[in-house]
Amino acid sequence: MEPRGPTQPIDLEIMKNLRLHLVTWNVGTASPPPDVTGLLQLSSQGPGMDMYVIGLQEVNSKIINFLSDLAFDDPWSIFFMTVFSPLGYIKLSSIRMQGLLLLVFVKHAHIPFIRDIHTHYTRTGLYGYWGNKGGVTIRMSLYGHTICFMNCHLPAHIENAEQRLDDFEKILEMQQFEDENVPDILDHDILFWFGDLNFRIADYGIHFVRESISNSRYNLLWEKDQLNMAKKKEAFLQEFIEGPLQFKPTYKFDLHSDVYDTRGQKTLFWFNGKKRKPAWTDRILWRVKNLSQHPSEDGDLSEGEQTISVTLNNYISHMSYGISDHKPVTGTFGLQIKPLLSTPLVTLNPEGEWNAVQDVLISYSTVSEFPSSTWDWIGLYQVAFRHVNDYVTYAWVKDDEISSSEDVTHVYISADEIPHAGGEFLLCYYSHNMQSIAGISQPFQIQPSKRSAEKELAQENINGIEKPHSPEPYNEF
Repeated sequence: MEPRGPTQPIDLEIMKNLRLHLVTWNVGTASPPPDVTGLLQLSSQGPGMDMYVIGLQEVNSKIINFLSDLAFDDPWSIFFMTVFSPLGYIKLSSIRMQGLLLLVFVKHAHIPFIRDIHTHYTRTGLYGYWGNKGGVTIRMSLYGHTICFMNCHLPAHIENAEQRLDDFEKILEMQQFEDENVPDILDHDILFWFGDLNFRIADYGIHFVRESISNSRYNLLWEKDQLNMAKKKEAFLQEFIEGPLQFKPTYKFDLHSDVYDTRGQKTLFWFNGKKRKPAWTDRILWRVKNLSQHPSEDGDLSEGEQTISVTLNNYISHMSYGISDHKPVTGTFGLQIKPLLSTPLVTLNPEGEWNAVQDVLISYSTVSEFPSSTWDWIGLYQVAFRHVNDYVTYAWVKDDEISSSEDVTHVYISADEIPHAGGEFLLCYYSHNMQSIAGISQPFQIQPSKRSAEKELAQENINGIEKPHSPEPYNEF
């Protein structure tokens, strides 16, 4: 689906069909692989994704790595931002709890219609004092509908099925949000639950399990999958939906291989020869709330009309990735949404021609209910920006205001802060009260300055070769 431009109103009568690609992967403290084209389905034909959600477990959290990641983005976040930003996606939000990492990327056009973004985490390791196990969540309002993504790493080993269920219940109970309309996770219109859930295949021996897998008779194992068994007994799980497990169990593999565990388990002094039984530890489930009718901004909605639905398009594992003993699992979804929001909170545009010779103007207008703040600012970004802090420069909406009327406000940015090399840029209005981007402009051109052109020509003469005229990224991360 090609989204509308970010400043255009949305037709409330037309269902939006959004495409979501969700990844769960226990990366076993490894570094990112050289290529994730297949994992993200970047080479597939047809419409692109509107949103990517990446849930990782066992990201390297040794003390030196973790302290570095607190000061700077971790290598996995940087890796995915590098992949997505040239394709027109921004990192909307992220949360890290030791080895658990959750990232959400969205197309620029959807940013003005995503609001109320919050994150949360719950530790369940060492009786709740350690974050090696637990859950991290990102919740938001998407076109007026509430959606929550929850990435979990639950306790290991086949005998701990009850502990896994107890920990998941604890995560559901502990995660409270500020929004009075959706205080709990289960109050969201849609909840995606995924991660290394660590459920195993009970009763059957390793030889029967492996033989069934070799013959692609996965259905023989489904009834003894601990999560499937729990869904039949536990009321709080019965509203969760999962696609058919039509792929090999994703754990445990030899590294850089599609061969199941050939190494013995370590005991205190030696290997005892026992191998891990394959299991579908890595899962993606979702739950759609029994929705009451949502009125739109105009208050119109016929009784019984469905405003949101989820369709699973595919649910697969990716056997070619071997950096850990787990294989990644992806789910591609279609979200059918009746928009409950019609216009962005903020509409903004560059005024006139932009260059580094003179101060430049920005005009913006807000809807009447917009919660403005003196701490709001407007950032200038390269089109392939990575996240909200990846700006080239910015203007405070109050301090740099030069005129204001009932309909429109003008602010300026000094010529000294405009990139001399020029290029394609866009503007984003950041709301302090909302802690998110409230408006985004269409891309526009900044003309290169005469000084930049002369410098480039001089450089060409020195090197004796023709240089490309597109600027280097202004903000390297």
